[in-house]
Amino acid sequence: MGRSQHATQMLSGWAVETPGPIRTGPLVRTHRQVTAPGPDELLLQVEACGVCRTDLHLAEGDLTPHRPSTIPGHEIVGRVAAVGETVSVFRTGDRVGGAWLHRTCGSCRYCRAGRENLCPRSTYTGWDKDGGFADLVLVPEAFAYRLPGAQEAALLAPLLCAGIIGYRSLRRSALPTGGRLGIYGFGASAHLAAQVALAEGATVHVMTRSAQARELATSLGASSVGGAYESPPEPLDSAILFAPVGDLVPVALEALDRSGTLAVAGIHLSDIPSLNYQRHLFQERNLRSVTSNTRQDGREFLELAERIGIQVTVSRYPLNRADQALTDLAADRVNGAAVLTPD
Repeated sequence: MGRSQHATQMLSGWAVETPGPIRTGPLVRTHRQVTAPGPDELLLQVEACGVCRTDLHLAEGDLTPHRPSTIPGHEIVGRVAAVGETVSVFRTGDRVGGAWLHRTCGSCRYCRAGRENLCPRSTYTGWDKDGGFADLVLVPEAFAYRLPGAQEAALLAPLLCAGIIGYRSLRRSALPTGGRLGIYGFGASAHLAAQVALAEGATVHVMTRSAQARELATSLGASSVGGAYESPPEPLDSAILFAPVGDLVPVALEALDRSGTLAVAGIHLSDIPSLNYQRHLFQERNLRSVTSNTRQDGREFLELAERIGIQVTVSRYPLNRADQALTDLAADRVNGAAVLTPD
């Protein structure tokens, strides 16, 4: 298959039909037609797709679906099976990554200023458009990433969201050179961001409820590990909250040194308790959110990941067990990142 024709193909995958607690089975198998790529699109044969906590939020209804029967998944590694008429960079057979940011308008003041992650007309893979919990997916060429052809697909997939958003969160945390970083929650994104911080000379302290995650953090070089609500052994210059738990915001803020910054990484967070100005914010401590990412974030992180030889810890699931992958993620049974591969 090369340049797009007007034919359609059948895809097999999973869709969110009725959002609700994961035990209610919101994710169901689906078979549907996928159209030929539009003029600027790539049709990818999916080789692997990471399972992100955002997919769980969509399935359980924490994020309101933007369309009925959405196929989740936005950490996509695939081979180009067909290209649209105006595609100029990629060719059939190329290894390509598809990520969370699907399109932006390109003309608003945010896009023009290089802040496309804040574009009010942005759309997202696996939320506005069908994603990678399937064997075929459409991705706009301008929002696709070229990936190394020889590396194992399952080890590349988590880089495309967990890695990229972790990288942006690290930069939003304003970690100074050689600084002290606290990480709250240690799943897919955190275990990649920690390696970037360590490679750049930071001291990393990890607070997480999972014993398995604490073992992983220790193996990667964290200076200390402890429970999610425990205090680190020294004041922090920066912190990142990866766990979607609002109760941890005051805990992390109180652990900051003067002028320290807490970046909240998730798209969804439970309610934040009342903050005490003196304990949590005074002395110029900063609280920041993180919203999606820019393509520049993606390019910078993928280049950095290759340069430092980032280690990706994955828990593998065949595509036909996507529902089990989400169930395990909800129960904190995933070590590192969950990844779906073809049946």
